[in-house]
Order: sequence, then structure tokens, then C-alpha cells
Amino acid sequence: MHTREAEDLVRPLLWIGFDGKIPPPETVKLIHQGVSGVILFARNVGTRDETRTLIHELKSIARGTLLLSVDQEGGRVARLTDGFEVFPPLRELGSKGVDEVRAIGRRLGAQVRDAGFDIDLAPVVDVDSNPANPVIGERSFSRDPEQVGVLGAAMIEGLESELAACAKHFPGHGDTDKDSHYDLPRLPHALDRLRACELVPFKAAVTAGVSCVMTTHVVFDALDPGVAATMSAPAIALLRGEIGFQGVCVSDCLEMKAISAHFGCGNAAVRAIAAGVDALLVCHTTDAQHEVIESLAAAVVDGKIAPARVHEARGRLVALAERHGRMI
Repeated sequence: MHTREAEDLVRPLLWIGFDGKIPPPETVKLIHQGVSGVILFARNVGTRDETRTLIHELKSIARGTLLLSVDQEGGRVARLTDGFEVFPPLRELGSKGVDEVRAIGRRLGAQVRDAGFDIDLAPVVDVDSNPANPVIGERSFSRDPEQVGVLGAAMIEGLESELAACAKHFPGHGDTDKDSHYDLPRLPHALDRLRACELVPFKAAVTAGVSCVMTTHVVFDALDPGVAATMSAPAIALLRGEIGFQGVCVSDCLEMKAISAHFGCGNAAVRAIAAGVDALLVCHTTDAQHEVIESLAAAVVDGKIAPARVHEARGRLVALAERHGRMI
């Protein structure tokens, strides 16, 4: 396989981001060439009408279905604010009933869908088991894994009635004392502990029909010493096998320091796709986006990634687009 053919093959595995409210020419080119998704942040959006207009513009560039995603969790992680309902952090929902949380999920999903998105990268189903955690905290429903599982499943059912939901951050970012945006956290827990705590909400999320699961850039010694879960074949095998997830497995952003500073975006992308991840978030720079595409293409040409693995990932992305993607 030639390099250009390989680049065309792997490009749909990327979900990209950009700065500003106007997509730059290089972003437009990547969309036209076949990346399958775009993630928007507060830096990109304005009012509901402005957001819908931007999403329509982005989707009109694509030759196929382009999936638009956003982190709209509630609380401090809410990218859509101008004219949108303010939803509380999940911690405030931790004491509410299943029916109420499901109804809130449906209302949240309806607002995100109405703005033009296909995927809400929510909810967080990490268990807030470490009070020193700098990144999860009130983004989690509870410190009780069973409660997180029950309410996470209800939120997912509500969201999925409107658009695709995404359970994050697999296998669990709740017990770390470092933020993977800046550091590479490591958890020494035995697998039995993971099964009793971190994995409980993910099993509930999969049973509830979640469309996507996002991996975390955390090293789990019991699964793959020294290797972040995003790049770990044993971690993804756990998700596919024991947890039973068959939807789209998406990485957290590869430009986060846990990955970019320790492994490099291109190297991590190759290892993630080889391990079984289907979609790669590269949220900020076109340099990193091109590095990922070129690295993946070279790995296909060199035989480090089998074309069948890429086709498997693309098949899941096509199924997601057929279920949740739309033009507006």
C-alpha cells in the first residue's frame, strides 16, 4: 500500500479541533479529505444559532457524515453557555432518583442535539474515590461505585434518547492524584480492586446502551505496567471482553501532556489504534493532527497496523454515524 492510499485509509480515525470561531484553511482541508469528526469547545461556539451555523458549515465541507461532538457535562465542564440551560455538576445529581436523572439527561441531550451536535462526550462515570483528585471531583456522581453506575446508566439512557453519549474515562480516572492534562498518573490497584470499584460504572454504562467509551491516559499496573490505558491492548481487551462494549472506543485528547510529553502524539496514535481504539481526539493543532495521520499511514505501510484493524474501527464509526449523525 502506498503512503497516500494509507493516509486516506486512516484519516477517518481522527476527530479534530481548532481555535476560533472560523475553521482555518487546514482544518477545512482535513474535513474535506475525510476526518470523521470535529470537537468544539467554548473557544469555537457562541449562541445556539451561531453554533448551529458553524456546525452546518463544517458538515457541508465533509464528503460524508461528519460527527460533531462537545464536552457538555454540566457544572464547570460546559462549553455551551450563551442561551443554554445551566445544568448542575453530576455531584449535585448524586442524591437524586433514577427517573429524575434520566429526565435531566434527556433534557441535556435535547439541548446539545438542537445546537447541531451528534455526540455529547458525557457523562463522567469515574468514581470519585480520591479527595485529592485534581480533575474529577464534582464531575463524578459519587464516591460509591454502585451509585455512579446506577445514575450514570440513567443519564446515558436520557442522553441516548437524543444523541450519542460517551462514558469516560475508562478504566477510571477517579482515584488519581494527578491531572492527565499535565501529568501521567499511575494507579497500582490490583485487578480485583478495579473490578470492585472503577469498572462497576462502565459495566452499567454498557448495559444502558452507551454509544462511545473514552479511554484515559492513566497507567494501570495491573493491566499494562508503564503503558497508558489509551495505548494498552490489555485495557481495550478488558473493555471489549469482560465489559462487553462493542461501540466506538475514543481516546482522550492525544495532545494532553500525559501522552504528548511522555510518548509523542504520533507514536501514541499508532499504539492506540493497534491496541483497539477506534477514534483519536487531536483537539488543538494541525501539526499534531498531521503527525498522527502520517504516523498511522506509515504504520499501515510498514505492517505495524493491519488494514483489517483500521477497517474494523472505520466500521464502528460508520455505524455510529448511521445511528446518530445528521445534517442540519
